[in-house]
Amino acid sequence: MRSFFGLSLSYIRSIHQQFFYMKYYGGWSLFELYNLPIGLRNWYFELLSDHKKEESEKVKESTRKNSNYKVPNFR
Repeated sequence: MRSFFGLSLSYIRSIHQQFFYMKYYGGWSLFELYNLPIGLRNWYFELLSDHKKEESEKVKESTRKNSNYKVPNFR
């Protein structure tokens, strides 16, 4: 249980989850993430999130287009 002046456990989890995604997909270091102003960090995280969603949609669209392709049977 956190004290009145501490950060909530859900907030701490969300920040560390944000750090993980930005480090894993964005190549940020933890030093950079800790020292980045919160508003700027949130903006970069939102930008990364939007980019990953767009990338996912393009992959789904590509697989949908290629699903009609039939491999010839050479037996």
